[in-house]
Amino acid sequence: MNEKLEKTGIRTVARLSGFSTATVSRALNNPQSVSEETRTRIQAVIEQTGYVPHGMARALSSNRTRTIGAIIPTIDNAMFARGIESLQKYLSSRGYMLILSTNGYDIDVELEQARNLIGRGVDGLILRGDCHHQALRDLLAARDIPFINVGIYNPTQPHASIGVDNEAAAHRAMMHLIEIGHRRIGVVSALQRNNDRASARIRGFKRALAENGLDLPAEWHVEVRYTLDDAREAARQILTGQDVPTAIACGNDVLAYGVMLEAERRGLSVPTDLSVVGFDDLEWSRHLRPALTTLHVPTDLTWKGAGEYILARLEGFRVPNHYEVDYSLVIRESTAPPSQKMIQ
Repeated sequence: MNEKLEKTGIRTVARLSGFSTATVSRALNNPQSVSEETRTRIQAVIEQTGYVPHGMARALSSNRTRTIGAIIPTIDNAMFARGIESLQKYLSSRGYMLILSTNGYDIDVELEQARNLIGRGVDGLILRGDCHHQALRDLLAARDIPFINVGIYNPTQPHASIGVDNEAAAHRAMMHLIEIGHRRIGVVSALQRNNDRASARIRGFKRALAENGLDLPAEWHVEVRYTLDDAREAARQILTGQDVPTAIACGNDVLAYGVMLEAERRGLSVPTDLSVVGFDDLEWSRHLRPALTTLHVPTDLTWKGAGEYILARLEGFRVPNHYEVDYSLVIRESTAPPSQKMIQ
């Protein structure tokens, strides 16, 4: 190791930057507590000298590791990827590092992953949804580790949450199809096991149908994994036979993509022969032809908000436990009133 870099310490950074060691320490451990000019000068010296703060020493002196853990079901999901990117960017701006883990929608795996993260000293934990082992909640309470459930809004529960009201949003999506004249509507949804978001969206779809005197035949509702292949297979099941729906509501955009692809393969025109509505408003949704009608959910703001909640708790602020994120229906080209031949 270069001798100059090896001997570089916080005192050297303080001397070369013209600040006290206390100011340098604050800039490193709590960047928001010093001015941007101060941070810039100190960072320039750090880059010049190659100084790297010793993580263990910082943890011992502050009783913090400045790491936040997040456990999500999978990284094979554009929505999660976008949210994690936003969270990582925010935490980095505050001098924190994100440690990411996946559980595959398995709460036993999630509990084990959480134990591992806590064993590595994370200061806070961000979880997806509110389907968790009680043992996990007890562990976090016993260790006084702040956590928040992302992707849901559930003020009836004591555990912090941030997200849309999934049932209300799904209700709005289904109402759009009903309002433009559809009466025979199918549903392709994500699997409900350990997925309270999927369950809430199904409740919203069914509530809108029931309020309008419409049924959802069992053969028109298929639950699948989050893949295009499975979504296409679901569409094949629903669209096989003489009695088929004129529209399909999907639990997320990827499932909607699969339904549209299968409809095209079967010679159906979207939306002339089949209207399709999604949920999430992923980047690809507006670029498809036809572009997808969907529920817009501000994923970036939701995950950043989760990070803001955790850091506020760590800094001792009293903050609300629940944050409802607004959604909006984005009407594009994949939905239209049913044609006369489809109604007959």
